[in-house]
Amino acid sequence: MSHPIYLDYAATTPVDERVLEAMLPYWKTHFGNASSKQHAYGWVAAEGVSKARAEVAALIGAEDNEIIFTSGATEAINLALRGVATVYGKTKNHIISCVTEHRAVLDTLEVLGNSGYEITLLPVDTQGNIDLKELEESIRPETMLMAFMYGNNETGVVHPVREIGKIARAHGVLFFCDATQAIGKVDIEVNEDKIDLLAMSAHKMYGPKGVGALYVRRKQPRVQLMAQLTGGGQERGLRSGTLNVGGIVGMGAAARICKEAMTSERLHLQSLRSHFEASLLKSGKVMIQGKDTLRLPHISNITMSDYQEGNLLTCVCTSLAVSSGSTCSYEEESHVLKAMGLSAAHIRNTLRISIGRMTTREEVTEAVSRMMGL
Repeated sequence: MSHPIYLDYAATTPVDERVLEAMLPYWKTHFGNASSKQHAYGWVAAEGVSKARAEVAALIGAEDNEIIFTSGATEAINLALRGVATVYGKTKNHIISCVTEHRAVLDTLEVLGNSGYEITLLPVDTQGNIDLKELEESIRPETMLMAFMYGNNETGVVHPVREIGKIARAHGVLFFCDATQAIGKVDIEVNEDKIDLLAMSAHKMYGPKGVGALYVRRKQPRVQLMAQLTGGGQERGLRSGTLNVGGIVGMGAAARICKEAMTSERLHLQSLRSHFEASLLKSGKVMIQGKDTLRLPHISNITMSDYQEGNLLTCVCTSLAVSSGSTCSYEEESHVLKAMGLSAAHIRNTLRISIGRMTTREEVTEAVSRMMGL
C-alpha cells in the first residue's frame, strides 16, 4: 500500500524546519527559567519570550503586552470566556455565540449556562452563515460578550468578523474571536476588526504543540479578566505557571514566518484547493459544504453523495490522512454539519480535507484519483 497523503492540516501541522531551528537552543543551551531574574540564564530565556511575544503581536496588529501565552487555544478560550464572565458577570450575565462554534467554546458556554449565565446560540443557514440582523436583535442591556470564531474548523466558512466587531463596539459589548484555524492563513487586524479577545494555537501554523496565546485588549476598551490559573503571577498575573520557553520561541518564529509569507502562501493554498475541488466536482458525485460563501483557503468539506457503505472515513484513511470533522471533538456526528441542515446519512459521508504549506499539486492530483477510485 502507498503511504497515506497528509491532508489534515486543520488538525495539526508539521513543525517548520525554521521554527525547529529557532527552538532548539532553548531546550539545551538557553534552558533557563524566564522568571529567574537574578542571572543570565533567566535573562536569556526572558529575552526569547519577549521576542516571541512581539512576533505574535505583530501577526495580528496588537501590542506586545496584549499577548498572554497559554498551553494552547483551548486554555486561551477558557481564560477568555470564564475570565470575562467572572469579572463582568457581577453586573451583566448574557453571552451571544453561534451553534457552529468549536466545542471548546460551546462546552465552556454550557458550563457557564449551568452556573446561571444566559447563553444565546444563533443558528446558521445552509452555507454556515449567521444573520447579522438577528445578531443585533439578540443584544440585551445585560449582554457582556459575543463569541464568534474567525473561520470554522470543519467547513472553513468565515464569519463577517469586522461587521460583528462593529456591532459589538456600537453596543458596548466585548467581542471574543477564536481564530485558531485562521491564524497565519488570512490577515487579522484586531484594531480594525474591533476584536477585544482572540485565541490562537501554535500547532495550527507550523509551530509546536502545547503552546498558544490569548490576545487581551489593553485600551479602548481595557478588558479585565479573572485568572483561571493562579500561583506564580506570570503573564501579568493572568496565567500562572513556568513558561514553556522553547515552545513560546517556536510560536513566535512560526508567527513571523506566517506574516512574511502570508500573501504567497494564501495564493498557494487557494490554487491547490481550487484544483482539488474542481477535479472532484467534475465527477458529479460530490458536494462541497459552504462552497458559495467566503472560506478559509485551506479547508474543503466534501460530501460524497452516492457513497453507500456508510464507512467512508475508514476506506479513505487507508490512502489519505483526512478527518470526518473536528479532530478535537468527541462527537460521532458533526454538530456543525447538522446545524447546516445535512442529514445523518450525508454527515456520515462527509470528509474534511485540509491542505498546507508542504502540500504539492501532485499530492492533490493523486488524492483526487484515490478518492474517485473508492
